[in-house]
Amino acid sequence: MDLSYSTEELAFRNEVRSWLADNLPADIRDKVTQYKHLSRDDYMRWHKILAAKGWAVPHWPVEWGGTGWDITQRYISDSEFGLAGAPALPSFGPQMCAAVLLRFGTDAQKNRFLPRIRDGEDFWVQGYSEPGSGSDLASLKTKAERQGDHYLVNGQKIWTTLAHYGDWIFCLVRTDSSSDKRQEGISFLLIDMKTPGITVRPLILMDGSHEVNEVFFENVKVPVENLVHEENKGWTVAKYLLGHERLGSASVGGLQRELAALRVVAKRELKNGRPLIEDPRFRDRLSRIEIDLAAQELTGMRFLDKMRKTGQPPGADVSMLKLRGTEIQQAITELMMQAVGPNAQPFVAVEGGSVDPHASRLSPRYFNYRKASIYAGSNEIQRNIIAKMTLGL
Repeated sequence: MDLSYSTEELAFRNEVRSWLADNLPADIRDKVTQYKHLSRDDYMRWHKILAAKGWAVPHWPVEWGGTGWDITQRYISDSEFGLAGAPALPSFGPQMCAAVLLRFGTDAQKNRFLPRIRDGEDFWVQGYSEPGSGSDLASLKTKAERQGDHYLVNGQKIWTTLAHYGDWIFCLVRTDSSSDKRQEGISFLLIDMKTPGITVRPLILMDGSHEVNEVFFENVKVPVENLVHEENKGWTVAKYLLGHERLGSASVGGLQRELAALRVVAKRELKNGRPLIEDPRFRDRLSRIEIDLAAQELTGMRFLDKMRKTGQPPGADVSMLKLRGTEIQQAITELMMQAVGPNAQPFVAVEGGSVDPHASRLSPRYFNYRKASIYAGSNEIQRNIIAKMTLGL
């Protein structure tokens, strides 16, 4: 694969870079580069800026608002956004739910939901994990009972990221418990978060932040028209969606920006009176991460190129991207903690239970990224998938 850019591609890169410099709000960029939490308003404001430019959903078909960019342009755009400190739009709507609707949705569902996702009108979240059903998702117990023209949903979801921001949630629910095969009898529903019977309860993390939640469903009425694909065939949808989630688990551009920041810190911090970057053991670890990230970049481009040529969704081998990408994320945070040392102190609580805004974000960020090797299917599960589906073991 030729990784050199043509004159036209370099011009496109400069266009993206210039537009980001002029249009990425400084307060949002600073939150990203300083590892602060983004509010719902931050996400929606940035989404609408992108939508006005026509760049909110570049990977979608042109007829639904996509840009028509080729594989190289999409790669360049992703890299430049990550390098600039632009936040990735939460993937639940533009990436995940949209991919499902484009593949499995009815015309009515596409016309109803896709324009609002594209324009940033609705904030979507994902209802997959349950207490006791994480990586073993097929064991889920949230039930949806068909009653005429609607389903009655009862159960609980957990670790639901940004559910407190959500307007809509797509859920895996059990519509038939009679089969011996757990993957059967599962359906994929679209649920309005304003429906009576839904309760969102925050799960406060160790650093005092609110990112994940429990979501409870008590006799929640969901119209049958909100069923995607066939009843009891939701596992087919779930597998398709997970491939798209794993493909985007680790942004190469964002990792490159993080690595550049780590190099700056390593040149500034001292060890035995000399810059840390001159320490052979530290430099060896840094070099290994750089090599791993370069390999991740090439592998990602290879997968994207294959998808472009075949028109097929990401297969089981995309687990390699999720596996290695999240390991690189964690390695960078670990090395940054080592570089900064005691100055990476966690948040310090002040009067009233709030957080000292001057405290370092590095420790909370390090701990937060421990989850990277768990979400979208734990890395142990990814190794099993690779062994079974790709290596044939």
